[in-house]
Amino acid sequence: MQEKYIIGIDVGSQSAKVYIFDLEGNIIAEGREKLRAMYMSDPGIVEHPDDDLWDALCAAGQKVMNNFTGRPDRIIGIGLGGIRCCRVLLKEDGMLAAPVISWMDDRTSRPYEHADPDVAYVTSVSGYLGCRLTGAFKDCIGNNFGQWPVDYDKWDWSEDEDMQKQYNLPRKMLFDPVLPGSVLGMVTEEAHKAAGFPKGIPVVCTTSDKAVEGLGSGLVNDETAVISLGTYITLMIQGEKMPEDPKALWAILSSIPYKYIYESYGIRRGMWTVSWFRDLFGEGLIREAAGQGLTPEELLNKKAEAVPPGSDGLMTVLDWLANAWEPYKRGVMIGFGAHMNEAFMYRSILEGIAYTMKNNCDAMCEELGKELNEIVISGGGSGSDLFMQIFADVFNLPAKRNVMNGSAGIGAAINTAVAIGEYSNYEEAVKHMVKVRDVFYPIKENVELYHRLNKQVYCNITKHTDEVLKATYEILNK
Repeated sequence: MQEKYIIGIDVGSQSAKVYIFDLEGNIIAEGREKLRAMYMSDPGIVEHPDDDLWDALCAAGQKVMNNFTGRPDRIIGIGLGGIRCCRVLLKEDGMLAAPVISWMDDRTSRPYEHADPDVAYVTSVSGYLGCRLTGAFKDCIGNNFGQWPVDYDKWDWSEDEDMQKQYNLPRKMLFDPVLPGSVLGMVTEEAHKAAGFPKGIPVVCTTSDKAVEGLGSGLVNDETAVISLGTYITLMIQGEKMPEDPKALWAILSSIPYKYIYESYGIRRGMWTVSWFRDLFGEGLIREAAGQGLTPEELLNKKAEAVPPGSDGLMTVLDWLANAWEPYKRGVMIGFGAHMNEAFMYRSILEGIAYTMKNNCDAMCEELGKELNEIVISGGGSGSDLFMQIFADVFNLPAKRNVMNGSAGIGAAINTAVAIGEYSNYEEAVKHMVKVRDVFYPIKENVELYHRLNKQVYCNITKHTDEVLKATYEILNK
């Protein structure tokens, strides 16, 4: 039987990643391109410069095709995934009217303001990239999460005129909505020349980066939670319906049509904080790591493994990026001792992430009346054995790590495999294409220690520090 291949695209906040998979989910080739530094001219403004997302996708596409040793005519489709909650303003011809507005920009938390007459369409990152690849003005309805007039029960744009007025987005400014796993169109000649993808193959849409990451992690039941370690860290469980008036979660449309993802509250600039801490040590850390044949991350993990669980009382609150309605919030490290070094600080950051997500998960599961049997850790941070064990101990659950830890790319490929009929349903596709690498099991004494530190100490820190931070904020912002 002839080999068949699928391209999976994952354009995130920091890079564009493009993979070529076979139908068993094995990576055949890959290409990556880092995004440029975001443009932050004023407080609250965060934009991707120029046409950086498209340029990075094209560069990554050219790389993956150059690395691919198979026959291009055996590539049968492209799955397109992209970062959610951004706002993309387009001209009538589908080209950018302004730089892409990042999800970290304060404007994305408010309804769209129509101030530029050149803007004909308002869409998502995936909607824009899909338009550039195919020429079609279509987008998966699930990519429009947040300040968009979506009817989540009908999986369509809302026909409620009041909602359209609330978000200031009339129907004529919105792309045609389609379900996840739908063919947007075929790769055009222009896109072929720019990105290197074979001309004429179908481009299939997915539902936002987190939902498609859940699918690529194997999230097809309601007893498993996927923890996504990205710039934004979140925890996801699959559900069957939209919950009414949720308090400890929100629901988004899944990458499986007519399924939903229940998503816990998360950590903004989550893994960005880990990278920020690594970069603080600069050339010294790089040289030390190189001397041991390690990456800087591997060296920090090696050092932190020697730190006892609980970091001897050093704790980190991960508020490195405040919400618009809590502008006083700041990151906090508390509990320093003179014997502590970067290893203690690093481990306390990892433990702070695990504590925060455990507490958010508990609140969500209590509201839903659910119990979990396991967690799957996705994203680059899952490459750390130390981080995996911390998650298993803090959650007191088996923590799985898949062979493909960047799960959005394989999720996009799964959407494509089902869309073009290579697999009859998503359960079958996941069974074939998602492979578990290893499992970390809770260590009893660590579970007990983390539980006490979390519930008796960590949960109460911000009750005290927030009052200090509020006072500081008021003084500095008079």
